[in-house]
Amino acid sequence: MTDVTSSKSARRPHHWRRELVELAAVFTAVAVVDMVAKLISYTPDGPFLLLAAAVAFLATAGFHIWWARRHGLRPEPPGDRAGKPGDPGPGRAVRSGSGPAPGRVSGAGDGSTPAADGPGNTPGAPAEPPVPEETVLRRLRTTVRDEPGSLAVLCAALADLRADVVSLQTHPLAQGTVDEFLLRTPVSLPVERLRAAVVAAGGTDVWTEHADAHDLVDTPTRVLELATRTALDAAELPLALRRLLGRCTIRSRPAVTAAGRPDGDPPPVEGVLEGTVIKLRDPRGGTITVERHHLPFTPAEFARARALMELDARLGPRTPDGADVLTLPRGEEIVVRRADQDDLAAAKEMQARCSDRTLRLRYHGPAGDAHRYLDHLLNPRHGRTLAVETSSGLLVGLGHLLWDGDETEVALLVEDDWQRRGIGSELLKRLVALARDSGSRGVYAVTQSSNTAMVAAMRGLRLPLDYQVEEGTLVITARPEPAEADLRCLHDRAGR
Repeated sequence: MTDVTSSKSARRPHHWRRELVELAAVFTAVAVVDMVAKLISYTPDGPFLLLAAAVAFLATAGFHIWWARRHGLRPEPPGDRAGKPGDPGPGRAVRSGSGPAPGRVSGAGDGSTPAADGPGNTPGAPAEPPVPEETVLRRLRTTVRDEPGSLAVLCAALADLRADVVSLQTHPLAQGTVDEFLLRTPVSLPVERLRAAVVAAGGTDVWTEHADAHDLVDTPTRVLELATRTALDAAELPLALRRLLGRCTIRSRPAVTAAGRPDGDPPPVEGVLEGTVIKLRDPRGGTITVERHHLPFTPAEFARARALMELDARLGPRTPDGADVLTLPRGEEIVVRRADQDDLAAAKEMQARCSDRTLRLRYHGPAGDAHRYLDHLLNPRHGRTLAVETSSGLLVGLGHLLWDGDETEVALLVEDDWQRRGIGSELLKRLVALARDSGSRGVYAVTQSSNTAMVAAMRGLRLPLDYQVEEGTLVITARPEPAEADLRCLHDRAGR
């Protein structure tokens, strides 16, 4: 709280004593001048003496001006004195105490000026700059009353904790408003204390989590980037929804089952919002379900998801063009390109040429059921697929990258006659690069310990690997690192 000078001490004092002294000095000076003038006027050389005195006064004044300019003895400007440390300028109140208020840190967001005097400080010397405290990014979401001043009270509570508001999003509700903050808080600030302060300021349904550099990108820019990626590649839609809505689970259910029977009724065209669940109709048929257990969706988030789905429906099926021609160690040329459901017939023909052992290692089940999974694997709603063709156009390999929350699953299938030529390793490297670009935190492969080719390909990535063995099934997880270009881009955006 700012100290206020009392009305008694602020009353302007009377200056009548000084005025009497100045008046007496004026009368004395007039009397002295009159006496000197009369003495000089009665002498024969009086006028010459007056002229000589005037010249002497002018010469003295000129010499004083020259001396002052030469040695820098200029008068102090009125505005300089107000900026000196320890000297309150005009209109600045002086604190009655010798230090900051109890329980508050001077200069920590309360607008107070540190005292110049005190232990270890030299009077009038500038205060030492504070040592910057290590901070961490956090996302905070809470519901406040929709009334004037509620947001100001909440921001004041955050300022008391030295929490810097980096960005703010508001989600209007029928009753109240959901405010989502991106905060830069001290590392020493406990999460429990932050939540308690928000609740004391009128917030309800408080939710916090750690944030990263990706959250520093403002919402309009992020939405435009997601729309662009979705427009270029239909497989980006699940990733775009997840980045748009935060940490959530996205499931795509086809309109018919593998046996050809209808799989439930699809949601209406406008979609359904049910608390923590959003259901949208897939333009390709079926239902896309978005679920977030820890936090209900707001109408604004539901509208954003619908807009992204409408964009995908208007653009229709699409796969990025482009193919890479590679030369294998034996000299054969292969073509690596993106694949989708249009390659279903060629994929079935390739699987028909594969041995039962190869299909069992790939699908972990009977070889006769292999064809049932192809339509699901080639659907861009579930991930990305890379195809390998020979120079004659024969499909000899498939690599799948399947979305699974924060992580992605990789699966490889190479025709028997083309194995042990480096095709699987090349597919795996490209799939891991796609997973890294999509922001995946881990890439895992589900295989068997007897599948030495897959184990060797995962080791060839030269990434940190985790191994888990459960009932004869081996799960190998790699942790791809973000690309340096992406980190530089995020750093530049954060500094703007």
